[in-house]
Amino acid sequence: MKTLTHYSILALLLLLLIFSCNVTPQPIVYGSDGCSFCTMTIVDKVHAAEIVTKKGKVYKFDATECMINYLEDFDTSKIKLYLATNYTEPEVFTDATRATFLISENIPSPMGAFLSAFENKTDAEKFQSEKGGQLYTWNQLLSKLNN
Repeated sequence: MKTLTHYSILALLLLLLIFSCNVTPQPIVYGSDGCSFCTMTIVDKVHAAEIVTKKGKVYKFDATECMINYLEDFDTSKIKLYLATNYTEPEVFTDATRATFLISENIPSPMGAFLSAFENKTDAEKFQSEKGGQLYTWNQLLSKLNN
């Protein structure tokens, strides 16, 4: 009986450990959640972004530029996921490190950087041909916005 109790406690602790370290994005509650950088309420469904740490803590942003600005005072070695909303699919996140970004003055974003993320380069090029602007990879975007 005593051994069964020990095994039950160990199993419970293991389950708690597994579920407490869930490294997944959280849905944004538009009109309610606030930006971790600028504290504005997140309302734009095509420009929101998230950071998920290796321990599963989620930071939500109203725009990719806020996420990048937030990194200035953040230990980036603790980050597991950088996510940006795919411009062609409102409310759907894409891996920001693999996305193609378009800065076009013809596509406004919440913080005025005119920055939009695209899951694939083909979509980004299509919007660039229609709206103008410059394409960037994640690393190129970090360099541009951090200068």
